[in-house]
Amino acid sequence: MAFAVVQPGTVSGRITPPPSKSAAHRALICAALAGGSTVDGVLPSADMQATLRAVQALGTPAEITGTQVRFSTRCPHPSPEPATVDCGESGSTLRFFIPLFAALGIDAIFTGSGRLPQRPLGVYADCLPQHGVTLTPPTNGNSLPLRVSGRLCGGDYALPGNISSQFITGLLFALPLCREDSVIRLTTPLESAGYVDMTLAALRHAGITIETITDGWRISGGQAYRPADYTVEADWSQAAFLLAAGALAGDVQLCGLSLPSAQGDSAALDLFRRFGADITVDTYGIRCRRAPLHGIDIDAAQIPDLVPILAITAAFAKGTTRIFHAERLRIKESDRLAAVADGLKRLGAQVAETADGLRIDGGRLLNGGEVDGCNDHRIVMSMAVAALRCTGPVTIQDAQSVAKSWPDFFTDFTHLGGNAHVFDHR
Repeated sequence: MAFAVVQPGTVSGRITPPPSKSAAHRALICAALAGGSTVDGVLPSADMQATLRAVQALGTPAEITGTQVRFSTRCPHPSPEPATVDCGESGSTLRFFIPLFAALGIDAIFTGSGRLPQRPLGVYADCLPQHGVTLTPPTNGNSLPLRVSGRLCGGDYALPGNISSQFITGLLFALPLCREDSVIRLTTPLESAGYVDMTLAALRHAGITIETITDGWRISGGQAYRPADYTVEADWSQAAFLLAAGALAGDVQLCGLSLPSAQGDSAALDLFRRFGADITVDTYGIRCRRAPLHGIDIDAAQIPDLVPILAITAAFAKGTTRIFHAERLRIKESDRLAAVADGLKRLGAQVAETADGLRIDGGRLLNGGEVDGCNDHRIVMSMAVAALRCTGPVTIQDAQSVAKSWPDFFTDFTHLGGNAHVFDHR
């Protein structure tokens, strides 16, 4: 366990955000299923290590050199013994690989840590047993460890669209490998559509054909993943922390981001413009400078990962910001609505939780103090950015949790001029 002490101050300079975690998950899966493929730009974060463990549990050896991962061969024939898949705290790894193991006929036991065993898998519990798969969860009410056996069959899958897009992505990866054709039909409007778009783009790159229909997708069975190389683009969800740092406390230039991007979190650029940040885009990158900010209304249905840092920004924006359609944040690495509200209140902000979001009356002077990082990387990084505009230092517990997605966050933060020191609890 570790804690960070972050001093008020300013930031400036040029920086490239880390590679997209979401894109890397998808590229690694496609490359492993195809073999003869290379993925460049895989950050050695905890979530990436979880997905690498999963593809290796499939029986696909990975050759790792720095941030490059090479798969020389495709997934072999199933082993007669169940595979053990340690997903760590990665919800993406868990939800992507459950149907994949089933489609390949590989019995597996999925495990996890942190809050992952409490995160819901009900969507799969509802639909997979109807298509040849047996799920055996523990008897203590948790979802993990989970035994998955049988072979996934194609057919018709009816899913609500307001669930985590990770379930949809998992089926989109798996169903092309089934013998039968399949259809995924959404019974409610799709949320987090950007993440599904990323999946479809990765599948197209791997030679998988999926037809978009009015209420979902039609998937031909009997397809094979085609060898291809991947370069992971910079991460827009991580870039949002840097945009906020510039908007609140300085002048930050971001390099390496794609515009346009399949990443739904590229919406961060427009959201910070709406707050009033001074943003320019040119051939050198995206520059964000401090400016007077004002409150806005934010529909978070398509951008849930951005909510913590948007809430921090709102606390320093004059007027009221309302964040809504964010109820799924209560079942992330932490209850992110409660966590960010608690942290901001400890610093002196005026915040109220609602059933599906937050109401923030911004523009108040915030003090320093101690906040709980809740073992959640996005809460820790958000509070570090908030500290830049506080009147005194902020101590953030669970600072080690940034390793989940951005292990060098505090190093990069100080490179921009931020004053942060991380200490181990002894």
